[in-house]
Amino acid sequence: MKVVGLITEYNPFHNGHKYHIEEAKRLTGADYAIAAMSGNFVQRGTPAVIDKYSRTEMALNNGIDLVLELPVCYATGSAEYFAHGAVSLLDRLGIVDYLCFGSECGDLALLEEAAGFLLDPPPSFDETLHAYLKEGFTYPAARGRAMQHLLEDQQPGYSTSLTKLLTEPNNILGIEYMKALRRLDSKIAPRTVQRILAQYHDPDLSKGEAASPAISSATAIRRAIFSKGPEAGNYFGEISHSVPPDVYHILKKYHRVRYPISEEDFSQVIRYKLLYESRQSLAGYLDISEDLADRLKNLSTICSHRAISELAQEIKTKNLTLTRINRAILHMLLNIKAETVQEYNRNGYTQYARVLGIKKESSHLLRKIEKHGRIPIIMKVSKAEQQLPPPALRMLQEDILAAHLYIQAVYEKYGTIIPNEYRHGIILYP
Repeated sequence: MKVVGLITEYNPFHNGHKYHIEEAKRLTGADYAIAAMSGNFVQRGTPAVIDKYSRTEMALNNGIDLVLELPVCYATGSAEYFAHGAVSLLDRLGIVDYLCFGSECGDLALLEEAAGFLLDPPPSFDETLHAYLKEGFTYPAARGRAMQHLLEDQQPGYSTSLTKLLTEPNNILGIEYMKALRRLDSKIAPRTVQRILAQYHDPDLSKGEAASPAISSATAIRRAIFSKGPEAGNYFGEISHSVPPDVYHILKKYHRVRYPISEEDFSQVIRYKLLYESRQSLAGYLDISEDLADRLKNLSTICSHRAISELAQEIKTKNLTLTRINRAILHMLLNIKAETVQEYNRNGYTQYARVLGIKKESSHLLRKIEKHGRIPIIMKVSKAEQQLPPPALRMLQEDILAAHLYIQAVYEKYGTIIPNEYRHGIILYP
């Protein structure tokens, strides 16, 4: 039995994701696919457009055998934290043979080379990196320039090829996955599938071809979802070719019943938190520096009636990306403290395997994990206190808070009641 692990958000699930699952199984010869999936909040610092249980159903319908929730502290973290949280989860299951991820370059050897460089950089790397940061570059841009600066004396084209990897989001995550595999001394073998047709940030839906389904970016699909307002007809016509038929059915069924959800649906509680917190307490949250805490506090008073997205735009600077700001605000909303996450990291990152859904025919995977794994399996939140030590239970409580805030936002917006984490069972397919 071979198992491939996938690290996902499925926000929402689309044809490109289905292609990734099929290619991952083909490349590895895997019999089963396990997804470590973000819950109701995602890595770019926003709520997922549709809830985690709906997205779990989409995944199980399209080739995933078991969906596990990536704890929210890692699901909303930087690329490094996101990768370490997800890889540690898959590694500690004890049954995953391969990790297969998408990348823009499709060159595993080049990605491994970049990971090796960043794991063991030359002594002058930090100094060069900080020099570029002082010039106002964002961290990803500064890191890429520092790498190119230190490699420029090597063979022509080498440094350019290597550092170009750090300009593309899936390449960056792929490098972080391989760094995590090495740091954890994992036996999981990495594989990559080259991203085809639509790129990560492509804003427009693909028309596709007659002989093959359209592959659009999740960005383009979300843009279409949020652009139509209450009239759903045009919206469904536009995205129907970009998602599998069963996903289309779920999106149509729950439109303006459970989704779409955006950061603006949390605006009141975010404003309350900004008024309640001091500069000192803000600086304790993950991703919030003292300087960012000052900017958040000052602008939250001046822009008290502005949309949250507009507030983030006001704070944005040349070396402070919008994604970083959104993550910082989200960590404040969800009470994710930097000190607490550091404690999780010291304890081995992800502390449990929370099951969101599974195919009935693949239920034996759970028995395999119980036998070979190094991590407790959470099937029912109500029983977690009996399974988890205090630090792990605190991590799970953050997930529960995040879920309850999300389902409250759904109720406030649409009047739809989604069962809370103590009452919502796992998704069984079929």
